[in-house]
Amino acid sequence: MDQTRCFRFLGQAEACRVLLVMTLVVAFVLGLQYFELTPISIGSLGNGTVPGSIASNDITISDENEMFLAPQEATSEFSPRNSTTEVLKNYEHKFLNNSPKAYGQSRGNETTSFHHPLQPKIPQSKKKHERSTKKPPLVVISITQMNNMLLKRHSDPNNSLAPRWGSNVDKELRDARNKIKNTVLAKKDEDTLYAPLYHNLSIFKRSYELMEQTLKVYIYSDGDRPIFHQPEAIMEGVYASEGWFMKLMESSHRFLTKDPTKAHLFYLAFSSRILQQKLYVRDSHSRRNLVKYLRDYIDLIISSYPFWNRTRGSDHFFTACHDWAPAETRGPYMNCIRSLCNADVGVDFVVGKDVSLPETKISSAQNPNGNIGGNRPSKRTILAFFAGNLHGYVRPILLNHWSSRPEPDMKIFNRIDHKSYIRFMKRSRFCVCAKGYEVNSPRVVESVLYGCVPVIISDNFVPPFLEVLDWESFAVFVPEKEIPNLRKILISIPVRRYVEMHKRVLKVQKHFMWHDGEPVRYDMFHMILHSVWYNRVFQTF
Repeated sequence: MDQTRCFRFLGQAEACRVLLVMTLVVAFVLGLQYFELTPISIGSLGNGTVPGSIASNDITISDENEMFLAPQEATSEFSPRNSTTEVLKNYEHKFLNNSPKAYGQSRGNETTSFHHPLQPKIPQSKKKHERSTKKPPLVVISITQMNNMLLKRHSDPNNSLAPRWGSNVDKELRDARNKIKNTVLAKKDEDTLYAPLYHNLSIFKRSYELMEQTLKVYIYSDGDRPIFHQPEAIMEGVYASEGWFMKLMESSHRFLTKDPTKAHLFYLAFSSRILQQKLYVRDSHSRRNLVKYLRDYIDLIISSYPFWNRTRGSDHFFTACHDWAPAETRGPYMNCIRSLCNADVGVDFVVGKDVSLPETKISSAQNPNGNIGGNRPSKRTILAFFAGNLHGYVRPILLNHWSSRPEPDMKIFNRIDHKSYIRFMKRSRFCVCAKGYEVNSPRVVESVLYGCVPVIISDNFVPPFLEVLDWESFAVFVPEKEIPNLRKILISIPVRRYVEMHKRVLKVQKHFMWHDGEPVRYDMFHMILHSVWYNRVFQTF
């Protein structure tokens, strides 16, 4: 009997000890909450995070785009096909399921909606937010594959949006399409166009002539300045293509119409750069207000006019050169013909629908093309040249491999002064156009204007005017993984081949020049507009 009482007493004592330990644990947790200390996660010792949450300072800018912009894509009535879509879908799904939004967490310094009121608060890191350098793409699309994607899209009716009701402009576009497809061999060129530059010179000339004869563009007057209808605010710098195209489009006598029922295209005249300057809150790491501003504008257009509703926006277009533009123009804008400097086929740029906008760095609006020209081939003593800030992941690899090499004909530098930069370009045979944070670079146009053969090191970059130009005839495309073999690739190009490529670069210059006042045939303005026209024509069945 005494033995039974003894065991009972010991059991009660053990229970009291467990109860005391639990009480101490509860008191400890409440003490942490009171003093707002960060508890240590058992699942990840020492990292200061709570399971199921993600620290805001670990979120890169590109990740932010995915978090708050990806849901908009579901609102679009039409999702254009892209040959990389299926490959990237699983990767995007994996990211979204691991993003703060998947757990119901807000971005930045906003409170988290899934937190229980008694859950300890997590102090916000004051670490300065650094721009993402991204990573190499999972899938690399070659320039040959891009050309095949273009042809495939333009021959498949399933890739186009049928209008909800008919219009005379649809018939005019179909007629133009048939005339282009049935083009006969062009006679001797009177415009000094050099046939080897183009996929098919006869088709290009016929399409261009039909654009001049047929195309009418309507510009909505809606939209507040300076984001809308103020090109003079963005006529210089690396985003100047937006301003120059807007200025020349809004002053065009040939292409504009005041009757929207006769319009083949509708131009949304906004600047993505001014949008960023005016609305982005510095260090907020959130662009929701920019996206909302553009979305509200489309809602206004939809509610005020019938034209967007007729085609669901597939005959509307805009030009945008800021890096953020692709992410900010998802959702309903995905139906538009998006003319983007950041033309990345590995993300959501749709070859055959969207248009690659040339990025032009303009120092003076009075002289937009600068001091073009350069040495003749025999006087170009430098094999390859690059200089620029170490943006992104490609340029550090380029400089680490080549800046300290003994080869004197490889001039690979960090940033240098502008005069030296131009002097090197004019003396070099090949100019390296390495991607920065995004796939695009103003060096592509600069190389052409200074007579230097472009060497494009930017996987999945869609070069401008792909619809008509045979880029491989006057430029070199080097995969990012081949940077260590760069010199070997360039010296393997025969001299005769290089001389011909240099000749073609000089011939193609006319397509990459702006002209103040009245645009000139085949110049940059007309080539951008032609790419938009061409893609619209070949998506009208």
